[in-house]
Amino acid sequence: MLDRRKFLKKAATGAATIGLTSSVLTNCFSQKNKDKIGVALVGLGYYSTDLLAPALQLTEHCYLAGIVTGSPEKAKKWQSQHNIPDKNVYNYDNFESIADNDEIDVVYIVLPPFMHKEYVIKAANAGKHVWCEKPMAMTAAECEAMIKACKDNKRQLTIGYRMQHEPNTQEIIRFGKEKTYGKVQLISAAAGFSNGWEKWTDHWKLEQDKGGGAMYDMGVYCLNAARYVTGEEPIAVFAQEFNDDPVKYQKADMTTNFQLEFPSGAVANCATSLGMNVNYLNVTAANGFYNLSPFQAYRGIKGVTSDGVLDKVIPNQQTKQMDDNALAILHDTEVLVPGEEGLKDIRVVEAIQKSAREGCRIII
Repeated sequence: MLDRRKFLKKAATGAATIGLTSSVLTNCFSQKNKDKIGVALVGLGYYSTDLLAPALQLTEHCYLAGIVTGSPEKAKKWQSQHNIPDKNVYNYDNFESIADNDEIDVVYIVLPPFMHKEYVIKAANAGKHVWCEKPMAMTAAECEAMIKACKDNKRQLTIGYRMQHEPNTQEIIRFGKEKTYGKVQLISAAAGFSNGWEKWTDHWKLEQDKGGGAMYDMGVYCLNAARYVTGEEPIAVFAQEFNDDPVKYQKADMTTNFQLEFPSGAVANCATSLGMNVNYLNVTAANGFYNLSPFQAYRGIKGVTSDGVLDKVIPNQQTKQMDDNALAILHDTEVLVPGEEGLKDIRVVEAIQKSAREGCRIII
């Protein structure tokens, strides 16, 4: 009788193991044989509505599979426009149940930055790859927690620095790596806009504690550019904040100027603002120069060098970005802009904010 019981127990265990193994193998097989990645957009504001959703209509390797929104009205409109089934529509209360949906492979976080950490971690714990908009998070500690959650769940995490996918930008990154024009000496970069802000009085972008203000919103473009142009991490920063509208900008920086020092001796002078339209990246090297103007506009990037032009054109920046990221998942390769890249920027952002508060040079 004892032998029979042991036999039955082992048989049951074996059957369960076979079933589990079969399930895992089937899941792995289906993942590897997917030809397109299903993407769920989390947050249906301007960027998702006007840029990401249209871009997903042009992608070759991913498609809009689902949405996450707190607005039933928006959900209905998106379902009608993009043919999204009810089972692929989620809200912030039932978000974790996305784990049970095999049609969604990636969760793209397009929320205010103060919400990034929470939903990146929830998405990773649900077994989904994560694309997260910039800035990555509010603090370096939050970035580290996001990276850990994705690594623990063996999911890819990439940050939405679309410029690093853009061909003219990739060319100037190559110039720096190969010293095409010699050693980089001086960088000047500015990113800012003002159109439409007169109508806002309580937008989250006017609250630094939610990820608003010039430095979080637009300043990371300049910062990231200075880093990818030099291929180095800054060792010191000195920053100043300016405010031409103290009524509106009581809780965030309207304009921030910052200077970065790099180990090679290169220096970057950067400006970012929510009160003026500026958009350029100028690089002076030992044997020439190369400039992009605009360097981060949706409508396209253009530039010149001391001996030519930078005029490669792509139809849609977001489409290229998402296709690149989808291919990394399909082929199980390294992403172009991993979470660690966002972490490096936020470490410097924290130093910039400290420098502006204390009025002194900060060693990083």
